[in-house]
Amino acid sequence: MKTKTIGFIGGGNMATSLISGLIASGHSPQQIWVSDTAPATLQAHADQLHVNTTASNETVINEVEVVVLAVKPQILRDVALQIAPCLKQKNVLVVSIAAGISQQSLSKWLGSEVAIVRCMPNTPALVQTGATALHANANVDDEQKDLAENILRAVGLALWVNDENQLDAVTAVSGSGPAYFFLLMEAMEKAALDLGLDERSARLLIQQTALGAAKIALESSESPAQLRARVTSPGGTTQQAIETFVQNGFVELVAKALHAAKDRSIEMSKQLGAD
Repeated sequence: MKTKTIGFIGGGNMATSLISGLIASGHSPQQIWVSDTAPATLQAHADQLHVNTTASNETVINEVEVVVLAVKPQILRDVALQIAPCLKQKNVLVVSIAAGISQQSLSKWLGSEVAIVRCMPNTPALVQTGATALHANANVDDEQKDLAENILRAVGLALWVNDENQLDAVTAVSGSGPAYFFLLMEAMEKAALDLGLDERSARLLIQQTALGAAKIALESSESPAQLRARVTSPGGTTQQAIETFVQNGFVELVAKALHAAKDRSIEMSKQLGAD
């Protein structure tokens, strides 16, 4: 892995996070290339991360063994069509982190023979605690799968799905998921202020509680239901709060929200994809 050359087309926040994670895990900056249309972005990568930079997407492809498409979904089609002729001349693995762009669309734009891994990272990757699901097309070999997985593992957890359609569910669960937790934290903070706590104390208590709950869940083999039961004493304050959540449709509302997110992911894929 550490001997592979890796390129990024697009030098935005997610690309920067992946590059930082790779370097932190021991990858040489001199084996990393970045292209972008913004000179200031390229200069920042050169100055801060000491990687190779260029305004030419073709240069990146010619220099690397794997290229990460890290541009916005709305412009990915144009970028893909532009680099397609270059990809035909070299056996390069393409990893796409663009939300809503299907394997079918990527293959149509890049070429049916191109090895493509589509993945769905989430924003905690920006602080190396991301959760990413990956799906490979039939052209990807085992070595390339390992390479793609290792790139995404540089910023957190990475796992494979067998069916590309599952990425719509992944988008609804982990892709959009951080916002759900932020909404709960926001609501808890508002309630805490109503209960008489000051803003700073409320926010710190809620943030640390969220961190602690996540850490317990990650380090335990028990299900969330079992963990919840362990901290819910019969007749106590926690039970009263949980019953209030449940009686007011909390579980059903969460299910409805995630289904809505999945449906929107499917809709976006149709809107952004190939004709």
